[in-house]
Parts: sequence; C-alpha cells; structure tokens
Amino acid sequence: MPVDAKYKTVATASGGGRDGKTALADGTMALQLTIPKELGGPGGDGANPEKLFALGYSACFLSAMRVASTQTRIKVPDGSTVTATIGIGPRSEGGFGITAALDVYLPGLPETDARKLAEATHGICPYSNAIKASVDVKTTTRA
Repeated sequence: MPVDAKYKTVATASGGGRDGKTALADGTMALQLTIPKELGGPGGDGANPEKLFALGYSACFLSAMRVASTQTRIKVPDGSTVTATIGIGPRSEGGFGITAALDVYLPGLPETDARKLAEATHGICPYSNAIKASVDVKTTTRA
C-alpha cells in the first residue's frame, strides 16, 4: 500500500551497527550504541534499536490515540500514558524477531471504552500498522 509521506528524517549508523553510533542528518540527535549484555555485548549506558523503537512506539501510539479519540468520541483523559516494552530474540524459524507490549493508562476511563479506544488506535498508529503482519502486540489497558 503506497504512503504519501508528509515528513521524512534521515539517520546514519556507523562503527559496527549495534555497537557504533547513530546520528540524525539534521544534527538534532546523535547516540552511542551499546549491545545489551543479554545479547552478548558489554551493556552500559548506550542506546540500542529496541530502546529507540520503544521510545518511538509509545509516543506515536499516544499521539494516534488523540486521533482515534475524535473518531470514537471517547476522550483521552488528562494524565494518560503509553508504556512500550520491546523485546528481541531468536525466532523458531531462524533469524531474530521482536516482541511488543503496550500498557495504555487511561485514568478514570471505563474499561470497555479504554479497550475500544486502544483497538481503534492500532488501526491509526503508523508503528502498529508497520508491524501488524509480523509482531503480535500485546495491549493492556488500565484506568
């Protein structure tokens, strides 16, 4: 399905990928990358692709929830948060895959409305759309 991209950004990784550096072309962000101990690396304070994915997915999903709110007529309560947990590991078919779980906190919203809003958001969120064929996203809602 074609996408009419309204915004693009460019990043370049260097120095070995997961144990190198990554930087945005516009100079607004540069990060040292470190392989987690769980994947055989030294661990430490550096970033990794899963951390970056968790940051992006949680922010994108919360933003998309505001759009879904207008479609479902379910107001996103003040103080709402989305916490993304991203995992990586070997797949039974070979290679590596990711896991994703979203914890959607919607204070004071009835559980049925919270679930309905989260479900609608998955259809809008670009991250959810990008991974829906390959990752089973576990979504929990809390009020």
